[in-house]
Amino acid sequence: MSELRGKVCLITGASSGIGRVTAEVLAQRGARVLLACRDAGKTEPVLRAIAAAGGQAELVPLNLADLDSVRSCAAAVLARAEPLHVLINNAGLAGLRGVTKQGFEQAFGVNHLGHFLLTQLLLPRLLAEPHSRVVNVSSKAHYNARGIDFAEVRRSVTGFGALHAYAVSKLANVLHAKELARRYGERGLHAYSLHPGVIASDVWRQIPQPFRWLMMRSMISNAEGAQTTLHCATSTEVASDNGLYYDESRVKEPSASAQDPQLARELWERSERFVAAGEAGSR
Repeated sequence: MSELRGKVCLITGASSGIGRVTAEVLAQRGARVLLACRDAGKTEPVLRAIAAAGGQAELVPLNLADLDSVRSCAAAVLARAEPLHVLINNAGLAGLRGVTKQGFEQAFGVNHLGHFLLTQLLLPRLLAEPHSRVVNVSSKAHYNARGIDFAEVRRSVTGFGALHAYAVSKLANVLHAKELARRYGERGLHAYSLHPGVIASDVWRQIPQPFRWLMMRSMISNAEGAQTTLHCATSTEVASDNGLYYDESRVKEPSASAQDPQLARELWERSERFVAAGEAGSR
């Protein structure tokens, strides 16, 4: 990893799992880390651990299931007189039924749409820095989604539909990174998406027992799972890459749907309308 002293990194979902490991390593390397998290109580031990190791970190409240909270988080970041070099869209959930505050299917709303809006709002600060990076933590589950039903993402799912919804949200993460690279690559922004490995983390907290226990028996550790995220966020080896997908810190070909430029553009345009409609609905 490259030296990060003087860099500012924001990571979502850093109170546990690979997000916590990623935040701690970034701080150890000298970065100032903003932890965008929903639960202040769960985040406090991470802040203490980073401070005890001589690092710098601060909580920025964020609930990705509420677009109003996303806007408040971005406003708090933009109000600071400091740059932003790296945005890591790490937070995620799987298996949770229901809809977000603005009425989107939970996985799509949290894993993609909340991160889409956060990225959009922070783009001015990212574009102000040469070679800034946006890292989307996706999943190999995206191979199971052959497209996006834009009517389906506006309603709750039932049964095994929750796993399909998760795959769709992870496909959206890959498409988002590709479209970011296409739209802003010439302005110095570098975007990456990745599969961190199948990790025994809180992302599976909504899967009922005993299925969750059986699933997690063969999963890798959070420390192992954070490596590809750190590679994309900090390595000089990928500094000139843009819009690519990574697995085990190596470039890997994503699914055919993830390479569809028309779908990437449609997702972007619909996401813009979705967040705009959410803003109107909150007034």
